[in-house]
Amino acid sequence: MNALEVSQLSFAYGPRQALDQVSLSLAHGRFAALLGPNGAGKSTLIALLTRLYDLQQGDIRVGGCSLRNAARAALRQLGVVFQQSTLDLDLSVEQNLHYHAALHGLSRRQGQARIDAELARQGLSERRRESVRALNGGHRRRVEIARALLHEPRLLLLDEASAGLDPASRLALNRHIRQLCQEQRLSVLWTTHLLDEVQADDQLLILHQGRLVASGVAGTISQQQGGDLGTAFARLTQNPQPRPAPIGEPLA
Repeated sequence: MNALEVSQLSFAYGPRQALDQVSLSLAHGRFAALLGPNGAGKSTLIALLTRLYDLQQGDIRVGGCSLRNAARAALRQLGVVFQQSTLDLDLSVEQNLHYHAALHGLSRRQGQARIDAELARQGLSERRRESVRALNGGHRRRVEIARALLHEPRLLLLDEASAGLDPASRLALNRHIRQLCQEQRLSVLWTTHLLDEVQADDQLLILHQGRLVASGVAGTISQQQGGDLGTAFARLTQNPQPRPAPIGEPLA
């Protein structure tokens, strides 16, 4: 059983097809990068994964639980960091986390124990009583990651999590997430449009105009396209094509 299974997923905004028969999988404990230019369908896919939008065609399973008929069980296994921050800027770091813990039904004692552990893991223990407004962008992201992990999900979804950060903070955040993935056998889906956030041994998904045009190991995809990742990405996202078979090795 994979951490994530997306099967024949299609979605349209009226006459405009945003996703067209997208299928992908992510094994437990793996870091996968979802790459695509603006308008590729990444935001629509994220909205469907988090159930902000209802499914139209196809299915999504998180930890084997379908969003169609077992949505609560599926969402319990999912932690999310959205592109736009959803922290309350006027509450302290700890107050933001306690609120989230309560939403997930954790007792005060359970919540405090997990908050302590996550703040230590994120290097934020000494800043727990500061208001979120006083933190820089990188530290706010770490608070959001701590919040997303409080209920101990199997899959962490980060939607353009490095947006708005300076280059050093982007690199630090990317390294931090990879470390969490290794240490906790946490499955991670990292969406981005920045090539330098993808490593050669990453599992890579490339979306273009609503279609999955590549799925496999980033280095293998680059080699098959006859160049580096930038060359591969440019070739795969140039023009509309008939729906291809995924390129590279399977994710699972």
